[in-house]
Amino acid sequence: QVHLVESGGGLVQPGGSLRLSCTASGAILSIVNMGWYRQAPGTQRNLVADIDSGGTTRYADSAKGRFTIFRDNHTAYLQMNSLKPEDTTVYYCNVGANTPQGYAEVWGQGILVTFSS
Repeated sequence: QVHLVESGGGLVQPGGSLRLSCTASGAILSIVNMGWYRQAPGTQRNLVADIDSGGTTRYADSAKGRFTIFRDNHTAYLQMNSLKPEDTTVYYCNVGANTPQGYAEVWGQGILVTFSS
């Protein structure tokens, strides 16, 4: 089984920065892909950024130039700069990994990013 622990969310001011982290643990043979998605109430969950085992990254258009995803072993980080009101929502970590039981895709429980008044 693969377990994810997310951290780093919370209150931020418009234009501020925040770093999210997601650490995968458990019966992991290798990480295939790690990414961050976000979902506002009543909408679908959309990719923010992801990074594969070779270090190739993808970004949503809304994240390009402001967000950076990077990995350190089994931890993925999402550095978010120049935050805007539309960035306020729940962020979910997603990990694809090879395990002794085969390929597994796991979602984190979600972490909230909100603006302070």
